[in-house]
Amino acid sequence: MFRGESAIAFESTLERDFLIRTEFSLSVLDIIPQPVEIPFNGRNGQLYHYTPDFLVYYKLGNHPYNDYPRPVLVEVKPEAEWKKHWREWQTKWKAARRYAREKGWVFHILDESRIRDQALENIRFLEPYKRQSFPVEESKAVLDSVMEMGCVTLDYLLARHFMGTYRAEGISHIWHLLATRQLDCDISRPFNEFTELWMPTDE
Repeated sequence: MFRGESAIAFESTLERDFLIRTEFSLSVLDIIPQPVEIPFNGRNGQLYHYTPDFLVYYKLGNHPYNDYPRPVLVEVKPEAEWKKHWREWQTKWKAARRYAREKGWVFHILDESRIRDQALENIRFLEPYKRQSFPVEESKAVLDSVMEMGCVTLDYLLARHFMGTYRAEGISHIWHLLATRQLDCDISRPFNEFTELWMPTDE
């Protein structure tokens, strides 16, 4: 379920990981599976149709309307597979790039190197904390501190709100706020006590 609202089918664990990674991004508005059929002529001259895996739409956020984040047409393929078949698949991928350009989109081919990275590792780490619950007033106090300061470290929040024996619970609480997207951070960097946290935006 994409953000608990709509079911999105996937055909491989790599596609699943792409969806997990993409869903976490607050700038993503929606993901459409198998969005279009693109006609193309194969090397033998015959007409075929190619269906990319996903179309990702992004929020406008603070971007000016004439500089909106372009939707991305995505093909998810393991590196070994596309390297083996790239000559065979080159024609349909050229057609996809041309089609995307005509629509004002971009076309990307993503493999493990672009999906299974530090960001995905962090998102998977946070997953269990989504289901935890904490006192609303404690969450509000933490969020108010972040809003007041603009940007704070994990260690600062722990020292201010979760001293001594409450530190372990405090760490879980902060991971919960990140997992439920009430806080944001640079998800591409490893977590540690100096991880910087801020209030989410749609930028």
